Amino acid sequence: MDFFFEDLPSTSQSTPKSGHEDSQMTEDTDYDSSRGKSSSVSMTEIQEQQTSSSIDDISRRVQDLVEKINDSRTSDQKVMDSFQGKLVEKVTEMCQQMKEHMYTVYEENSNEMQVKLQELSEVLESCAKLNKELLEASRALAGLREALAISQTSEP
Repeated sequence: MDFFFEDLPSTSQSTPKSGHEDSQMTEDTDYDSSRGKSSSVSMTEIQEQQTSSSIDDISRRVQDLVEKINDSRTSDQKVMDSFQGKLVEKVTEMCQQMKEHMYTVYEENSNEMQVKLQELSEVLESCAKLNKELLEASRALAGLREALAISQTSEP
């Protein structure tokens, strides 16, 4: 199968991004020999200008996108800094509440221990009194035993 494109005029079309005018150039060098090289040169210059314009447009768009990304990153950093500040504030608040609760528990425990220590002191005082009475009773028994032992030895 043979395709013959020599009969068709040569065309070059550039499609810039949206927002720009569409332009179409037709080069008829095969049919218009009077223009010759000057037509080809002017067409090449137009294509170079459009290419340059397209490159400039793409560069400008890329720069805009980079600026938007940087602005977004700055915004993200502000959000994270705000979040961190609020988190630190909440953690500090919770620590303060825990300290206050801890001190309340300490005070309650101290009061309970004070009561228990008072009871222990009373029990120990009672034990000391009983120990003293027991020693006195023991001495009395020891004296009684000696007296009995002496009376048994004197009675023959």
